[in-house]
Amino acid sequence: MRSRAKFGRFFTVVVAAAAGAALLSPAATAAPGGRPSFCGHDHRSTPNAGYLCARAGDLLDVRIGDVHPTQPSLGYDEVYYKLGRYTLGKDAVNKKFDDWCEADGRIAAASVSPGARLDDPSSFTCQLAVGAETADSVAAMKTVVIGPCGEPFLTDGHHTLTSFAETPDGGLNLHVRLRVLANYSTLTRRDFWARMQEHKWVWLRDADGNPITVNKLPKSVGLHNFGDDRFRGLLYFGRDIGYTQNTLPFQEFYWGAWLRDAEPVDLSTWHPGDLASYLATVQSVTKAMVALPKDSVVDSGFTAADLDALDAWNDGAAEAKGEFGKLSKPYTDAKPGKLAYALEYKKVHGLG
Repeated sequence: MRSRAKFGRFFTVVVAAAAGAALLSPAATAAPGGRPSFCGHDHRSTPNAGYLCARAGDLLDVRIGDVHPTQPSLGYDEVYYKLGRYTLGKDAVNKKFDDWCEADGRIAAASVSPGARLDDPSSFTCQLAVGAETADSVAAMKTVVIGPCGEPFLTDGHHTLTSFAETPDGGLNLHVRLRVLANYSTLTRRDFWARMQEHKWVWLRDADGNPITVNKLPKSVGLHNFGDDRFRGLLYFGRDIGYTQNTLPFQEFYWGAWLRDAEPVDLSTWHPGDLASYLATVQSVTKAMVALPKDSVVDSGFTAADLDALDAWNDGAAEAKGEFGKLSKPYTDAKPGKLAYALEYKKVHGLG
């Protein structure tokens, strides 16, 4: 299961989209890396004024078009799965509402009205009300760091927010809350990026694994703003088959770099548009992950243990069972697998 840190306290900071007003936290000194000294007694009119005074642990309401990515690429197939599930799905309750409620710190959807839309929060409810969040529900939220001038930088959730941006009832004006990791709004840009790299909160390799500089990062989420890292996309479907997702930022990018650089399996026969070929490739890759000694360095000093490689393939379940069994279900099944949704979405939209 996903590792979850515990948070003793958290706050909700509500940003009014139209007026740009904010409920600001109490005053604080302007120590390096801390909140600006005017917090609590001065309402700024800058575009990101509502984010300037957020503290680590706050749950910050953001317009998703405002957040800046900290990675230059996505695994497109993960987004295609989500969009397939949202637009072609067979769920009694569309999974997009569960995903939004989870991202907002409120577990999952509780009720959904006929014709409900993500961009109409009154049309559905979540299992927890705002203010009733738990440590576990907050731990599942996506994360943000406040940078110079109050600019919010996304450190986890690029695929989720991009899926919200791309779905028909979403878009860049959609709001969701993000958990604040740190407020570095008082730092210079040079010092800000140095701090981000120190914490490994930025991924500076392009879709082909080549190094980039921070000025090459996208300005906003949205599929067209990112390159397609096909290895990162492939790794998404190996969750709980070869490894368990943890809280390490860019965990699957490290595994993807291992696939690209170490070449542990032959990917020359992988056909990303064919379900059988894709499944066989996922199986080969995840078995190679599990076979690694736990102290083997995968990438950037992180070992197989750090990146949560499983002790047994498919967590010990038979091929037709467990997560691999679920992944193998075709689109014609009552409960298709994630791969089937991704491939069906690509077929419907002529994406190869």
